[in-house]
Amino acid sequence: QPASLALSLLLRAPTDPCQPDAASACPGWRRRRRTRGRPSCRARARGSGGRRRRGSSGPSSPPAPRSSPGSSPPACSPAAASRSSPTSPSPSSTPSTPPSSAPPSSSSAPGAVAAPRPPEDPAFTGGNNGGAVDRVDLTEKGPGTAGSREPGVPEAVSRKEHAEKAPAPANTSAPMPSQGERKSNSSSNVAAGPMSCDENGVDEGFPYARPAVCELSGDIRVSPSQKTMYLVNPSGGGGFDEKGEKRLRPYARNDDFLLPAVVEVTVKSVSSPEAAPQCTRQHRVPAVVFSVAGYTDNFFHDNTDALIPLFLTTAHLKGEVQLLITNYKPWWVQKYTPLLRKLSNYDVINFDADADVHCFPRGYLGLYRDRDLIITPHPTRNPRNYTMVDYTRFLRAAYGLRRDQPAVLGAEPGMQPRMLIISRAGTRKLLNQDEVAAAASELGFNVTVAEAGDDVPAFAALVNSADVLLAVHGAGLTNQIFLPTNGVVLQIVPWGNMDWMATNFYGQPARDMQLRYVEYYIDEEETSLKDKYPKDHVVFKDPKALHKQGWQALADTIMKQDVKVNMTRFQPFLLQAMDELQE
Repeated sequence: QPASLALSLLLRAPTDPCQPDAASACPGWRRRRRTRGRPSCRARARGSGGRRRRGSSGPSSPPAPRSSPGSSPPACSPAAASRSSPTSPSPSSTPSTPPSSAPPSSSSAPGAVAAPRPPEDPAFTGGNNGGAVDRVDLTEKGPGTAGSREPGVPEAVSRKEHAEKAPAPANTSAPMPSQGERKSNSSSNVAAGPMSCDENGVDEGFPYARPAVCELSGDIRVSPSQKTMYLVNPSGGGGFDEKGEKRLRPYARNDDFLLPAVVEVTVKSVSSPEAAPQCTRQHRVPAVVFSVAGYTDNFFHDNTDALIPLFLTTAHLKGEVQLLITNYKPWWVQKYTPLLRKLSNYDVINFDADADVHCFPRGYLGLYRDRDLIITPHPTRNPRNYTMVDYTRFLRAAYGLRRDQPAVLGAEPGMQPRMLIISRAGTRKLLNQDEVAAAASELGFNVTVAEAGDDVPAFAALVNSADVLLAVHGAGLTNQIFLPTNGVVLQIVPWGNMDWMATNFYGQPARDMQLRYVEYYIDEEETSLKDKYPKDHVVFKDPKALHKQGWQALADTIMKQDVKVNMTRFQPFLLQAMDELQE
């Protein structure tokens, strides 16, 4: 029986967040059904005005894991929505506070299947709110997150202004060994090995070159104070220069402007153990050295330039890996503690402040990455064929998000599908947001309007409790990673030839996450640019020319617009979003 099978799988409590659960073993269980006797929203919308661009619906996937007993509060419970970010894993060598004797533990274990409807989230007060629109404020900064920009709400400035300018101050606390090491004054007894680097980062059709990543094996000694990784390499081969060195800036975006601000790390080939500094801490697990410089105070870039590459590089190690972070930001580490603890069983090492010589049997300098919010199979970058579905399951497991499927229209009497509208405080505001929310409510949605804040777990729970996510193009749409599988994303695309950015940054990723995707392209009468520029300006006559001038030209013009959608044109897209929940 399906229920007994699910219970038996729950008792096994598998630890791999990407492992299929009970629903995948029982494909007939909780099959979604179309509402009978109710005309489809698509049929009702047929004949309405406005340009429609329909995104394909992804196939159904196995539900994500549900948090086990004893884990963090359910994502849709009041405790989860109100909790603040957990304490950061302190660096294992130089902790700001004495670390716990136990390794950081993951916040949930996969195995059980989430219920069709979760307990009511405080943001969505009741299954039927009588047409009212709820507003949630999660923008108050949580403890330990000073200096962090709000997830999904970047400021209206050039990307260049996001560059990291200064390293974190040195940590002066007494060193303590982490769980994955033992004290030693002798060199590693692991046989010497080579270095191999993936430097072929050019991807046809994708404008950003990927960064170089090097893998080392053998006797590896990491000296953060010297910004050097020593490789005992008697043969002398392995892609080093005439000095026997290889220099990398381990930030997972190959950006010519950003890289000078990223700490440069040298891999130095030495002929014998005596030519390298002596080990003071011996580790039994691989090392991963990477930077959180650059754009990582923006929620989109936190994922594309750090978290997804880190997942791609380390998920197969199942926690048995030591993370060393350069351009260290304490607030960033604390902000993403649940994810870092899910990927590593050991305290993060502050590469900018540590004074020890750490010895490892294997190591990675830099992180493998794919496109923005896209993961595809690749022989070196992704040999295990991870997908964005795997990444979203990992997020649900780390944050204890219980919903793995959206609501189905007509499944329960009086049930209203939930829509979350992400509000923006800077540019690309939805000027008639209240009108859009009221129209969605009138159509039958239970609507919540919220601006993302620094408390990522709380906002993740809010997004996961929604069935439809609506937002104007921008980093806020990155929060689609928390939607249940087969949820709906409705992107409002601003004026100015934004097709490529809309599709590649959010449209295709939504499909890859097995979400339903709908996009609405505004016309020139719906943009605030009409009040700033004449009709014969290049922003209207040839917006593609602005794209050719580079990011700064876009940041100064197209990216600074606000939008006011024409409700006659836009209402069919609200209907289409609801219609997607019937399929």
